Amino acid sequence: MPVKKRSEEKKIFVLDTSVILHDHNSVKKFEEHDVVIPITVLEELDNFKKGNETINFEAREFIRFLDQKSTEGTLQDWVPINGKSTGLMKVMMFEENNGVNAEVVFGEEKADHKILNTALVVKQQHPGRKVILITKDINLRLKAKALGLVSEDYKNDKIVDVKFLRDNVETIEGISSGTIDKIYAEGHIGFKQILKEEPFANQCFVLKNGSSSVLASYNKDEQIFERVNKSSAYGIKPRNAEQVFALNAILNPNIKLVALQGISGSGKTLLALAGALEQRRNYRQVFLARPIVPLANKDIGYLPGDIKSKLNPYMEPLWDNLKMIQSQFDSHDSEFKAINQMIETEKLVIQPLAYIRGRSISNIFFIIDEAQNLTPLEVKTIITRAGENTKIIFTGDVNQIDTPYLDSQSNGLSFLIDKIKNHPMCSVITLEKGERSELANLANELL
Repeated sequence: MPVKKRSEEKKIFVLDTSVILHDHNSVKKFEEHDVVIPITVLEELDNFKKGNETINFEAREFIRFLDQKSTEGTLQDWVPINGKSTGLMKVMMFEENNGVNAEVVFGEEKADHKILNTALVVKQQHPGRKVILITKDINLRLKAKALGLVSEDYKNDKIVDVKFLRDNVETIEGISSGTIDKIYAEGHIGFKQILKEEPFANQCFVLKNGSSSVLASYNKDEQIFERVNKSSAYGIKPRNAEQVFALNAILNPNIKLVALQGISGSGKTLLALAGALEQRRNYRQVFLARPIVPLANKDIGYLPGDIKSKLNPYMEPLWDNLKMIQSQFDSHDSEFKAINQMIETEKLVIQPLAYIRGRSISNIFFIIDEAQNLTPLEVKTIITRAGENTKIIFTGDVNQIDTPYLDSQSNGLSFLIDKIKNHPMCSVITLEKGERSELANLANELL
């Protein structure tokens, strides 16, 4: 069987604007294959270059990259990509399409259709090579396929091990009563007495023998299962095993990064806030943050007031949880007053994520809610800001995503869980049982 020529093996990837705004280094991640950037993408990037959001940063970085490439020759010719890629790239100027015209087919002149036309022209010009349009826009992928183009999502940061997202807390049946008694008496046991293969760092287990059971987490450094005791934080008591594990990780000073994943109403945010309040004396401040997902395609800039006033409507779920914790105490109790004092003295503050780049955050307990709406780069940006004595809690539901170009495998929370699942400094816990109310549980099950 004849060996294919190298030029026939190499594919040509046409990148959409959504890919660049998701990862400005995406052009470097196609190995030996070639990449085409439609001129329309540059026009769209020009609209995103100003601002403090992550997409603005991505646009500026890619524009700088192209500017550097332009010193190597005209971008209308193939130039080496460099970096991890050994392929070539070029910017494709608008050319007349001699075949199918997307603007005619879909009856509208718009950027997406110009990008489709560019991909069609590339396909005509290189009949011996596979041309693939890469976009995070599902509708654009469907349009491309309707025109006979091959189109795919950008998969570089999609996780493969989706099982661990939901099955990181394990129940092991058939544990001997002697083993359970030993864990209760000594507080730990070697993992090889229970499992043949070593579990992930800080992975949590319910070890059972009939009606007897013990909760344990895996200490990777000591290679032992350690007993996890049920504890409370600022009046909040765990209602199930997963919540016990979550609160234990939040209160553990040796764990600096916690990812809590689970359905709505499972107590993720409540436990994180209660843990922060319980440890308030150990940190200079408590930061609360949520990614801003504007409604009706409107940026928060249209809201009246200063940045604090603009953010408050988006932070109401955090305040609701805080009020719930506070409501457990009488207004004369010191715990009740302490929460008010923390807010008044800015010991507990709302932190805009848009302005976190470039900062160094030390001695902070940082809670990021709804982290599934962050990109992998945004999660990395937050964590790399951490200074000494900073603890970060990410909470969210990977199946409840509000941003159009993320999914359960490519969002920042899933990406984070996949990367940290075996590090002794990190803990991952999925809360599967809703505890908000019977009505909320019914909605999760039936709707």
